[in-house]
Amino acid sequence: MALRIRAGPFTVVSHVLGVVAAIMVLVWCIHFRGGLAFEATNKSLIFNIHPVLLLIGFIILGGEAIISYKALPWRKEVKKLIHLILHAIALILGIVGIYAAFKFHNESGIPNLYSLHSWIGIGVISLYGIQWIFGFVVFFYPGGSATVRADSLPWHALFGLFVYVLALGTAALGFLEKLTFLQNSGLDKYGSEAFLVNFTAIVTVLFGTFIVLSAVSPNHVVDDFSYSSI
Repeated sequence: MALRIRAGPFTVVSHVLGVVAAIMVLVWCIHFRGGLAFEATNKSLIFNIHPVLLLIGFIILGGEAIISYKALPWRKEVKKLIHLILHAIALILGIVGIYAAFKFHNESGIPNLYSLHSWIGIGVISLYGIQWIFGFVVFFYPGGSATVRADSLPWHALFGLFVYVLALGTAALGFLEKLTFLQNSGLDKYGSEAFLVNFTAIVTVLFGTFIVLSAVSPNHVVDDFSYSSI
C-alpha cells in the first residue's frame, strides 16, 4: 500500500537533519579529535577523515541523490543527471574515506578488516559501485531500451534503498566501534564527547529514515474516493 503522505515534508526534514549531522561530525572530528589531515605525526588526524567523508559524502550526499527526484522542481532529465552526479560524488568520497581508514591502520600498525563494521562497509561500498555502474549503463549511457528501463527501474530503486539502509547500519556500527575504543582508552563515558558521538549517530539514523520515507512517498496525493459513504 502506498503512503498517502506527500514526500515534500519528509524531504524538508531530511535536509535539516543532514545539515545537523554534518555539523555534528565536523565538531567531533575538529573540536574534540584535533582536526583532519592526510599526512600527520598524529595518526588520529588521518582517521578523522574517515567519519567526515563517509557521513557527509557517502550518507548525506548519497541520501540527497536518492531524493533528488522528489526534492527538485526541474525537468526529469535534469534531475536524473543530478541524481547520477551526486551518487558519483558520494561514491568517490566514500572510497577516499575508506582509504583514509586503511592509511590510518597501516601507519599505526593496526590490522585491517577485522571488525563487522569494516566487513559490511567493504560490502556496502562495492554494492554501491555496482548500483551506480548499472544505473549509468541502463538509464544514462548507452542506455537500455524503453522496456529494459521500465523493467529495471523498480528493482534499481529497491536495491538502491537496500544498499542505503545497509550503509546507515554500517555508519551506526562505526560510531559504536570508535566510541567504544575511545572509552576503553579513558574517555568519559558520560562526557560531552561521548554524548556528541551518540547523538550524531541518532541524527544520522533519523536522516536516513526520512530519506527512505521521502523516497517511498508520492509527490502528490490524490484522493481516489474509494471509501464508502456513510
